[in-house]
Amino acid sequence: MADSSFPLLTITAAVPAVGAIATAAVPAAKRELAKWLALGVSLATLVLAAVIAVRYDPDGDRFQLTESRAWIADFGVRYELGVDGIAVALVALTALLIPFVILAGWHDADPVETKSSRWRPTQGFFALILAVEAMVIVSFLATDVFLFYIFFEAMLIPMYFLIGGFGDKAHEHGEEEAARQRSYAAVKFLLYNLAGGLIMLAAVIGLFVVTNDQLGSGTFSLQEILQARANGDLDISTNTERLLFLGFFFAFAVKAPLWPLHTWLPNAMGESTPPVAVLITAVVDKVGTFAMLRFCLGLFPEASDWATPVVLVLALVSILYGALLAIGQRDIKRLIAYASISHFGFIVLGIFVMTSQGQAGATLYMVNHGISTAVLMLVAGFLITRRGSRLIADYGGVQKVAPVLAGTFLIGGMATLSLPGLAPFVSEFLVLVGTFSRYPAIGIIATVGIVLAAIYVLVLYQRTMTGPVTEKVAKLPDLRVREVLVVAPLIALLIGLGVYPKPLTEIVNPAVEHTMSDVQKSDPEPDVNPVEATHE
Repeated sequence: MADSSFPLLTITAAVPAVGAIATAAVPAAKRELAKWLALGVSLATLVLAAVIAVRYDPDGDRFQLTESRAWIADFGVRYELGVDGIAVALVALTALLIPFVILAGWHDADPVETKSSRWRPTQGFFALILAVEAMVIVSFLATDVFLFYIFFEAMLIPMYFLIGGFGDKAHEHGEEEAARQRSYAAVKFLLYNLAGGLIMLAAVIGLFVVTNDQLGSGTFSLQEILQARANGDLDISTNTERLLFLGFFFAFAVKAPLWPLHTWLPNAMGESTPPVAVLITAVVDKVGTFAMLRFCLGLFPEASDWATPVVLVLALVSILYGALLAIGQRDIKRLIAYASISHFGFIVLGIFVMTSQGQAGATLYMVNHGISTAVLMLVAGFLITRRGSRLIADYGGVQKVAPVLAGTFLIGGMATLSLPGLAPFVSEFLVLVGTFSRYPAIGIIATVGIVLAAIYVLVLYQRTMTGPVTEKVAKLPDLRVREVLVVAPLIALLIGLGVYPKPLTEIVNPAVEHTMSDVQKSDPEPDVNPVEATHE
């Protein structure tokens, strides 16, 4: 386990953390400086993430750019970081989206006349975004289970304040009701995720006890545990492994969010500002599905195989349930939230079908869903800000008065339903191919989710963008330069990765092979009769 001579991973996580402190310390009278500082810090983090991607060698060791230092030696806790291909992809996604989140929310936390001048919402808003970025990046980089757990839980605090303190003000029942709903959504988000985290903590402690008993000294190092398993030095009993798996999986399923632990997400996304909603579903929630791949399958392969039938059923329910509820929504943001629940069902399905296509597709889905949801939610946010309403019924004919806004909204919608030629299609296709190769019946049922996605996306577009122009829509301005700068690069990425996903698959595939090796699975052989194939 060689340490990197240059602590690139630490610096990548430290830059937004230090930037958050610096942004919060900007004087109240200089809120524009706070915005530009936060944007500059996020761009610097993006450059560092790009350096990580360039330095990562897909043909090299499983974990690269590793850093390992003693931290709490008496309890076997180390400050240990490293990246595999999956972590590289998700760190890049996080660093990519944060500058667009900041640009999109440029005026979301500007003070209003009714607020006290002593309260500095602007500095706090952007500082919290950078704090979340730092914690999410550490979660993707951590190869010490306890270190991961700390940041897995710590990110809940800034997210709580972003939801409850800077929530969406476009509420049909006025500002007072909006404040009450924001508070409810923030508390629900915190309680659900804290409950999952506490159960995981018990499993983390249990893992330490098991390693202490069998290895002579307890450890939380993922690399040490994987090596001990490979050498036959660590053999966790069946019942113990299953209990530990359930403790980890429960926390990750809440974060993911997987049915029936999903109910916090529509409230949190609905009551947040659109940029914060993107932060939730495109960045923070990815930690849950990433951790299923890294920790559930890596640490507990037998238990993962044991739980697969139930997890696949839960994933199928998420796909269909989320899509059906999206069809019935009146609120634009809640519709996108339920659509995300359906998409996370596809991601979990791809992880647990235990095929290389499925797991590669799930990883690509995490990245591509993050980009497509960012486009759709941010453009929806621009629309909602102009009209002052989240209700679908309050719109109509937008494409006639704001064609650029309508066009970008359509592209985001088409990406959401996985139109061929756009990035999410590649992900969904791989997940379904991997599912059909091992579980054809489940693959058939999951395909229904594609049909339902087409319904909720096309109905949303038709009701908001087409038809006669309503009175309050008639004077809506089209996208401004700043708003075009937010969505145009993301749309370019959707098209680029849809046409040519190879750069991403080359990074991801070796990590998927390691995960498949952890669970001792190989792809099913094609069910083809050699004689019949020859005649054909």
